[in-house]
Amino acid sequence: MPARESESLVLRTYPYREADLIVSFLTRDQGKLRGVARRARRPKSAFGSGLERLSHVHMAYFQREGGELVNLNGCELIDSPFAMQSDYGRGVALDYFSEATEQLLPAQEPNEKFFRLLRAVLDFLRAGGDMWAAVAYFSVWAVRLTGVLPEMRVSQESAEIVEEMFHTSVSALTPREWSKATASDVRRKLIRAMEQHTERRFLTVPLLEAL
Repeated sequence: MPARESESLVLRTYPYREADLIVSFLTRDQGKLRGVARRARRPKSAFGSGLERLSHVHMAYFQREGGELVNLNGCELIDSPFAMQSDYGRGVALDYFSEATEQLLPAQEPNEKFFRLLRAVLDFLRAGGDMWAAVAYFSVWAVRLTGVLPEMRVSQESAEIVEEMFHTSVSALTPREWSKATASDVRRKLIRAMEQHTERRFLTVPLLEAL
């Protein structure tokens, strides 16, 4: 197949050989892919800071038909989450978004709605939005878009919040005093539902619960 360029969000990187990285990234048009970034760990890498977790980039890659890994040629940084990482709570939320996406989505299966969900919560946090509102919103829509939404037996307040989230964009949610306790019964139930459909329990959930 010819070389491609896709709008992408970097999910995770793994060291590979002496100077390379394995990169897991979510594209808008091709779904979740993994590829090899040659010499990405060297100081003068062509990838620069574009492979940081949840960086929004234009990713250039070559995909062989039937191959599990693509060859990454380079990336152009659009938006970086670096500024949000100065706050520990937001940093944990970013880790949660990345890990849940990595574990829930199958490889090479397009899911533009999930891509737009990630972009929405990142833009919301970047604009100063409440962390717990973003975590709850992401959790609700992640299980819905991946088809694992469980039966919701929750409090009336939480049910109203979920109903609002199904019909409202994250930037237009009704202003409310968000906290760790707000919609916590919904969030816990949805996260447990996610974990039942993954190979392991999320490493980020205990960190979220400790905040």
